[in-house]
Amino acid sequence: MTDLREAPIGVAVIGGGPAGLSAGLQLVRANRRIAILDSNRPRHSATLQSHGFLTRDGAPPLELRRIGREEFEAYPTATFAQAVTREVVPLSRDEALAVGFPDGLGFRVRGTGIRGSADVEFIARRVLVAAGLTEELPPLPMIRAYYGTALHSCVECDGFEKTDKPLALIGETSDLFGRALLISRFSSDLVVFTNGADTVRPEQEAQLSAIGIRVERRPIDDIVGERAEMTGVRLADGEVIPRVGGFVRPRWHAPIEFMGAADLERDEWGLIVVDERGETSVRGVYAVGDIVPPGPQQLIIAAGNGARVAAKLNMDMIRGALGVGMVDE
Repeated sequence: MTDLREAPIGVAVIGGGPAGLSAGLQLVRANRRIAILDSNRPRHSATLQSHGFLTRDGAPPLELRRIGREEFEAYPTATFAQAVTREVVPLSRDEALAVGFPDGLGFRVRGTGIRGSADVEFIARRVLVAAGLTEELPPLPMIRAYYGTALHSCVECDGFEKTDKPLALIGETSDLFGRALLISRFSSDLVVFTNGADTVRPEQEAQLSAIGIRVERRPIDDIVGERAEMTGVRLADGEVIPRVGGFVRPRWHAPIEFMGAADLERDEWGLIVVDERGETSVRGVYAVGDIVPPGPQQLIIAAGNGARVAAKLNMDMIRGALGVGMVDE
């Protein structure tokens, strides 16, 4: 365990993706003692290239994380812990005041070390949840084999590379219609597969049909291909519809079991609800990145979100120390 006799830290950032690293960088530059706890299990680990990130277009996502971590750790008040966050426990007001937190807010954050790293424990004035999301793909046996190469989840990230190809959009969520419209900018040969779910309304199907997009409502059996190349979508009745790639709409889950009894408010998609400053329903706990509405977006947007919320969080701590209230008028 980290020696708790060490000075408490300003913010424990849970998650070392673009949002968490960006926030951490801004906060160490504000002369804050910051710890990032990262489990090294990024959602986009299957993706070979990321796109749309200025100066890093086409770079592997893991390379972006490596560079970001190096930049963060270059500051003397930065700590990066390879650990799975296990527990976030609010301090009582008396405990927080006793360790020097002037506004009586604080948290004990515990993590289990991975890859030979030691377990960690931090006392922090604030917590920033940037843990990202876990994704649940449609239960098709071969979908993981093509995910990250032929099939992707982010149209904005990977649509350009699919220009003029015969594509599939696979999903059972209510936003398939909007995703199909986005994909229509890249290919006029698109089939929307609902896998038996009633998620595309008749009037939406008519609108898609008017621009040449077909809606296939029959259940899917599997994704088919030859070696590493996807060649089609096989339906439950045996028909194979030729497709060389496309997009899948996963269901998302916010992995925040470490918050324990601190019940964070969520929306109908299970994402963490935050106010305009990025603070959750639990005072002193902030959240940023894919885990907050509207959910997964491009890496550059997550990084920008991290920087914006870091500025609000820093001001919250300044005003809390001076006793002048939460909101910067």
